[in-house]
Amino acid sequence: MSQMYDAVILVSFGGPESREEVIPFLENVLRGRNVPYERMMEVAEHYYHFGGVSPINEQNRALIAALAQTLKERGPNLPIYWGNRNWHPMLADTLRQMSEDGVKRALALVTSAFSSYSGCRQYQDDIARARRSLGDRAPRVDKLRVFYNHPEFIGANIEILRDALASVPEERHSTTEVLFSAHSIPQSMADSCDYVSQLNEAARLIVGGVGWKNWRLVFQSRSGPPSQPWLEPDVSDCAAELKQEGKTDIVVCPIGFLSDHMEVIFDLDTELKENCQKIGLNLVRAATVGVHPLFIGMIRELILERMNTGAMKRYLGTMGPRPDFCPIDCCPGPRR
Repeated sequence: MSQMYDAVILVSFGGPESREEVIPFLENVLRGRNVPYERMMEVAEHYYHFGGVSPINEQNRALIAALAQTLKERGPNLPIYWGNRNWHPMLADTLRQMSEDGVKRALALVTSAFSSYSGCRQYQDDIARARRSLGDRAPRVDKLRVFYNHPEFIGANIEILRDALASVPEERHSTTEVLFSAHSIPQSMADSCDYVSQLNEAARLIVGGVGWKNWRLVFQSRSGPPSQPWLEPDVSDCAAELKQEGKTDIVVCPIGFLSDHMEVIFDLDTELKENCQKIGLNLVRAATVGVHPLFIGMIRELILERMNTGAMKRYLGTMGPRPDFCPIDCCPGPRR
């Protein structure tokens, strides 16, 4: 038995593509959140550092192109749309175009591999809000399952980590630590979802595939007030501790991100790099999965899996595959 879908939609965070778009974009991101103006301007400077252009948009275009080519060559040959939560192309506008094109039912790929409010539930809430704005004309949109432990996602990251470790001289491997980095979230939010356990499981599977022992899970890019506990340790704090412990090199794998967007190129490639240079610690930043062939193949497999009821859901490790449809109470949002 198969389920009929007539399109795929990539649902992403969004980002500015000029200096003039930075503040309106950040106002969209922060709407309804108690974030001080000074913090917003601090984040704006991150974007201004790169001319106001977020790399996430070009990377999403590359992802769409790679997936479209794979679906054309190997099937199912579905059209791919793109809608963002916070900036153009906006999700509601994309769903409206899909409706006008006659799309009735679509599969959504969201740009997050892990379960959390901001990486799963918030995307689904935004899809539901965009559908409500269109009323009866809105196409049905079903999200692809979370894939942090899918063999192809793990396999892509194994290849990436091997490549990164190869740039560290073998005689320094005993004093090299692998850091798996992900976006920090409030501790109260983490306590209500599987975010940390999934990150640890993915990291364990990756180092197991490489045959590496020295690794830690770290976090980055926290944005909450100092009074609110967020996930730790911070990647820069951990780097300083490792230097004191006698480590010579760190290999940072931004496993919590699918592509090299702002939190990667600023928080890791700019800030962390500068901090490591100051303390004399060699930093190797591993790539994200981006358009790795194994990752693109995994997306196709997830599409086929949903189109064929009863298809085997592949996974690695002990935590099993995530369900197609998340329970309504999973990944709750921030406490008000």
